[in-house]
Amino acid sequence: MVRNEGGRAVERVAAMEERRDEEGDDVLNRSSFPKGFIFGAASSAYQVEGAWNIDGKGPSNWDVFTHKFPGKISNGSNGDVAADSYHRYKEDIKLLKEMNADSYRFSISWPRVIPHGKISKGINEKGIEYYNRLIDEILAHGLKPIVTIFHWDLPQALDEEYGGFLSPKIIKDFHDYANLLFARFGDRVKDWITFNEPWTFSSNGYDSGSSAPGRCSAWMNNNCTGGNSGTEPYLVAHHQLLAHADVVKLYRRVYQARQKGQIGITLVAEWMVPFSNSPLDQRAAIRALDFMFGWFMNPLVYGDYPASMRILVRDRLPKFTPKQSKELIGSYDFLGLNYYTANYAAHVTTPPNKVNLSYSTEQRVNRTASRNGKLIGAQAGSTWLHIYPKGIWDLLLYVKTKYKDPIIYITENGVDEVNNPTLPLKQALQDSFRSRYYYQHLQYVRKAIKNGVRVMAYYGWAIVDNFEWSAGYSVRFGINYVDYSTLKRFRKLSSYWFERFLRK
Repeated sequence: MVRNEGGRAVERVAAMEERRDEEGDDVLNRSSFPKGFIFGAASSAYQVEGAWNIDGKGPSNWDVFTHKFPGKISNGSNGDVAADSYHRYKEDIKLLKEMNADSYRFSISWPRVIPHGKISKGINEKGIEYYNRLIDEILAHGLKPIVTIFHWDLPQALDEEYGGFLSPKIIKDFHDYANLLFARFGDRVKDWITFNEPWTFSSNGYDSGSSAPGRCSAWMNNNCTGGNSGTEPYLVAHHQLLAHADVVKLYRRVYQARQKGQIGITLVAEWMVPFSNSPLDQRAAIRALDFMFGWFMNPLVYGDYPASMRILVRDRLPKFTPKQSKELIGSYDFLGLNYYTANYAAHVTTPPNKVNLSYSTEQRVNRTASRNGKLIGAQAGSTWLHIYPKGIWDLLLYVKTKYKDPIIYITENGVDEVNNPTLPLKQALQDSFRSRYYYQHLQYVRKAIKNGVRVMAYYGWAIVDNFEWSAGYSVRFGINYVDYSTLKRFRKLSSYWFERFLRK
């Protein structure tokens, strides 16, 4: 019954979209994109797997963070069970197949395969078996796996031993971990992503303290687990970049020719709209992009951090050796790009004082979703997410122009709603706003392709409702619904919309 209702509803939404297209653009569907273009949906290990302490898995930084500091997570929730994809992965793959998707992007949990973080301390073969089963199930359904090596769930043992990504020691352990994945799964996995959103991991984990491991300067947050917001985010970002370049070098030297795969990194960016036409606000918008996106992309293309960061952060910004710069430049076969929202950027005249130096203050930009009492776009479930479809087009053209025209996979794009547990299931599945979000963003992706941007793939976030970090289960990003009391899956309207959109 749910399927029939979903099918009828999606036909109504599609008809409205086609009427809009008749007034302007051509009808949009799979055939509107280049031959071989990949469509899929995404997830990450901590957000969907659950099974946090079974079958030999070691604790991650997120296990410890959510258990030790429940007040930092909405309703004190955690990912102990999440969507239980560890046991229900076959259901998730079936949903993807029903949506007519081509690919599944997922991440591997480092502590599930190497419980103590170091190869020398043992490999968990049960963890390896789980990912073998998952990959084989994806392939059995004619889908393409794309694997993220690190999506923020660090083995807690490494955090306790030397501070995790605060230390350059992480580079060797990350090298060994990635080498294990290439050796065990590279015969079937042909697309690898080293890091997901190193910006988010650095800024939320070590500047604001809102994510694991919850470090920040005491003046920012009295609940921090220690830290220094004026130095640590930059160290963590630096070591992620070096670890990325090292693993790409390993893959290209040892595995790529034999396994015939490719490797990249996923970065996130909001589009920044100048708050006014003043030169100061114009420069603030570019500076905000530098501090969020250029922080990582600039070293990958030009071998150093953006000039704005070198000027404003000065000696606290780590430096690359000539050898490191050389290894960073071009260390990707494709760029993964995550886009959700946009903000206005206004110049902050007063520089931070020595007491409140931090990553967030020293870029001297006020990011805001409102201008003259009007939002930049409709607010979604999360307070930070405002719907601004044109931003994905602006961002794609910006990347093409400024960063030497990379091949781009849009590895995440999506929208959430507030989780209302009292809402009847039938109503909860009617997410027509999400179908519109995807349709509007894909219109701009197609436009960017027509403008010469080399976009080759698009992944919606997320395949199912899941644990959304500090928001816990208070919002839902899923294209498919999860009843958290039973863990049953139900197809939302947007899932049927994708099925129709991707019909071959």
